[in-house]
Amino acid sequence: MNNEIISDKYSVFFKKNGFYFLNNHIKKFDYSKIFIHVDNNTKEYCLDYFLKEINLEKFEIIESEDGEENKNIKSCLKLWDSISSAGGDRNSLLINLGGGVVTDMGGFIASTYKRGINYVNVPTTLLSMVDASVGGKTGVDFGILKNQIGTFYDPQGVIVDPFFLNTLSENQIRSGYAEIFKHSLISKNQSFKDLIKHERISYDLKTIYQSIQVKNNIVLVDKKESKERKSLNFGHTLGHAIESFFLNTNKKLLHGEAISIGIILASFISNKLFNFSEMDLKSIKSHLDKLYNKVEINDNEIDGIIELLKHDKKNSHGNINFILIKEIGKPIYDIKVSNELIKESFKYYLS
Repeated sequence: MNNEIISDKYSVFFKKNGFYFLNNHIKKFDYSKIFIHVDNNTKEYCLDYFLKEINLEKFEIIESEDGEENKNIKSCLKLWDSISSAGGDRNSLLINLGGGVVTDMGGFIASTYKRGINYVNVPTTLLSMVDASVGGKTGVDFGILKNQIGTFYDPQGVIVDPFFLNTLSENQIRSGYAEIFKHSLISKNQSFKDLIKHERISYDLKTIYQSIQVKNNIVLVDKKESKERKSLNFGHTLGHAIESFFLNTNKKLLHGEAISIGIILASFISNKLFNFSEMDLKSIKSHLDKLYNKVEINDNEIDGIIELLKHDKKNSHGNINFILIKEIGKPIYDIKVSNELIKESFKYYLS
C-alpha cells in the first residue's frame, strides 16, 4: 500500500504523511488566515490530537452543529459570518476536521466564500474517509432533500488518519462500511468476495485505501458525473430517499444505514431487470442483514419514499434514473424502474 493516492488536482495522504503535507503546504502558501472547521464532536474528541500534529501559531476555530439535519444554508450563513467577522480574505485556508457533514458543508463554504478559498479535508469518520471527503463534490441539503445545493470544488489535499476511528461509535462504523461495501460491488477487484466472508464489519487501513482508490479511479475518468461517476450512486437513489423520508422522525437513519437498504433494493431490481446473479443477490442481502438492523417500512412510507425520488439529482426530463449492476463490477446507468418493481424490492428487503 502506498502512502498517497493521487487525484487530478490533489492527493489523499495517509497517517503521518498527511500532517507532513499539511505543515509544508501551510509554509509554502503563507496564508493570511487559517480556519479550522469542527462540529461539537470533533472539537471534543479530535481537535487536540490534530493540533499536536500541525505547526500553527495563529488560527481560528469555527464550529457547526453535528448531524445531517444541520447540513443546510442556515448553518452556512453562520460559518460565512464567522469567517468574515474574523477577517477572512481570499488568501485564507479552511481546514475541515470532521465527518461527512463537516467536509461537505465546509467544502461548499470554501468554494463560495470570496468566490473560492483553499481548503483541506481531514475526515474523522469512516464514511467521510472513503466517500464524502474525496472527489471534489461539496454541498448542503435543501429541506430534507440531500445535497441539492452544491459545487464541484477540489481540496488542496485530504488527510486520512485511522486514529480518528477510535472516537467513533459502532453505528458510525456501520454507516461508513456501507460505502466500502458499495465500492466492492461496482469494482472488479476481489474486495466483494473478501468482505462477504465476514459476519461482522471488517476493515483496516488497507481496506480503506482500496475503497478510496475505487472512488478516485472513477472520478479521474468522469469528474462531473456524466457517466462513469454515476456508478458511485449505486444504492443511493432509494437510499437517499429513505434517509430523507425518515430524517425528522423517530426512525431517523444514518447515511450508511439507509444506503445499506438501498443496496439491497437496487440489487434486487438488477436481478429482475438484468439477470444479476441470484447467488450474489442472496449473498448481498444475507451479509447486510447480519450487519444492519431491519427497518420496518409500511406501505404508506414506501409511497412517501417513492414520491421523494422525483428530487433525485440524477433525474433528467422528468425521468427517475437508477444505477444498477449486471454483475459485480459492471454497473449500468440511467435505468427507468416502475413503481411496482420498487414496491416489490421493498418486499424482498423486508422478507
